[in-house]
Amino acid sequence: MRGNCLRYFKMSSVNRDAPIGVQCLQKLNSWLCPRFRINKLRWYQASVLILTYFTYMTYHLTRKPISVVKSVLHQNCSALTPPPDVRPGDDQWCNWPPFNTNDANTLLGTLDSAFLFSYAGAMFVSGMIAERVDLRYFLSFGMLVSAIFCYLFGLGRTLDVHDISFYLIVQAGAGIAQTTGWPGTVAIVGKWFGNAKKGLIFGLWNSHTSLGNILGTVMAAEFVESDWSLSFVYPALVMGAVAFLVFLFLVPEPKNVGLSTDRQSPNRPSHRSDDEEEASQVIVGDQAASLRPSRHSANTPPYQQDDPTEETALLSRRPSRSAGAVSLSRALAIPGVVEFSLSLFFAKLVSYTFLYWLPLYIKSSTTLTPKQSGELSTSFDVGGVAGAALAGLLADCVGAPALVCAAFYALAAPALLAYQSWGASSYVLNVALLVVAGVLVNGPYALITTAVSAELGTHSSLAGDSQALATVTAIIDGTGSIGAAVGPMVAGIVSSGSWSAVFYMLIACDLMALMLLVRIAKAEIVKIWQDRRLSSPRSVRIE
Repeated sequence: MRGNCLRYFKMSSVNRDAPIGVQCLQKLNSWLCPRFRINKLRWYQASVLILTYFTYMTYHLTRKPISVVKSVLHQNCSALTPPPDVRPGDDQWCNWPPFNTNDANTLLGTLDSAFLFSYAGAMFVSGMIAERVDLRYFLSFGMLVSAIFCYLFGLGRTLDVHDISFYLIVQAGAGIAQTTGWPGTVAIVGKWFGNAKKGLIFGLWNSHTSLGNILGTVMAAEFVESDWSLSFVYPALVMGAVAFLVFLFLVPEPKNVGLSTDRQSPNRPSHRSDDEEEASQVIVGDQAASLRPSRHSANTPPYQQDDPTEETALLSRRPSRSAGAVSLSRALAIPGVVEFSLSLFFAKLVSYTFLYWLPLYIKSSTTLTPKQSGELSTSFDVGGVAGAALAGLLADCVGAPALVCAAFYALAAPALLAYQSWGASSYVLNVALLVVAGVLVNGPYALITTAVSAELGTHSSLAGDSQALATVTAIIDGTGSIGAAVGPMVAGIVSSGSWSAVFYMLIACDLMALMLLVRIAKAEIVKIWQDRRLSSPRSVRIE
């Protein structure tokens, strides 16, 4: 009886290390529903998935408005009726200075580059910072700063700002602030879900990117023709609200709520029984990555540790029992990191060119309005949701992520060519081809930035050190972000001459991404063939 009472007290007690909002919920639960019992692990895992999902959704929510607003910052004024006070021969009267020039596409591409190059450069530093601070503070602060910069861009119209340097500074600042999102969210999810097969989980979870693009497009398109400043203001307000929820309720790792875990010590004999499930393996690079639960996973026995509380400083000065943060050179030495990083360079180049230029391309190649063009462009992101889930599911089934990515790349090239050739012929065909292109372009991009990054971040060469998660994720996504910066910039220059040249560039980049994974994909095929041959029953001839 006494033991049961003690167990009940522990289950209903408040974790002082938990965020303020979680502590309040724990107190409320013990007061209103003292007999209520839940699976704490599943409950917190679900809350982490939901919160990180909406967290990164808002990061893309605030990135998308610029691509929709481009169509009104510079447009074809000859198709509009000028007001009486416009001088005869002024063909730039409807455009917003400083984008009222013939090289406006180049200037708009420069805005994209200011954001994406600052994002790519800061990403490598951001990943290393994320390993050393409380990820809840890291994310909530980064979201708040990102929301402020998004709001400032819209404020430019309200204050009638026409200096290009203002918009460049705002975009560069937004790019730096946005680097807090990806390393933080992937590291948190990785710590909560260990190293079980998570291609499908991450594939579904990664739909936050496409959902953020869709909602950002819809919100921006709603105001783009009346007051484009609101296209930035409302996404910024949504991101600020979600940042407040993250600060109150996001639990960065299991140990904050009494679910601390430890990995098996290398000097301690293993007590695992022979009939216990063996660790699964996924081929990454030239060797297999063991998928055993990391020391921060919520799937291994707990241990006691004197951990920081809510009042602990952001940068703790106390030595930790865990291994130190992994160095950049050690992370680059992990087999597969370089190949997947370079492949993502070209994959994100293609994806982000669509992200920033698709609404303008649709408007220029069809008779649709800016609002209709923005809404149609969401078809690409709808395909991205399906592509992320499909790529993750296939990677889980075959255990060969590079092979799955290579297959998607091989099919994406003809899909892009088909859209460029026949996309503008009808609305229905445009939607269908955009969905197919979204599936094939965003599928490998989502797989590499989520499941592959998490597997490489807990590679067997790191002995289960999950501290490498943020650094490896930052290296892969940072390299990809350089491609994301190059693509829209080049597209802005090339599109002034011909949109066909832009599509040929995208197809060439897609094939380059495929070639970079050929070696790893070949090793995966050999491994699959060997595994099947070893697992097949041998026939014994009895005479």
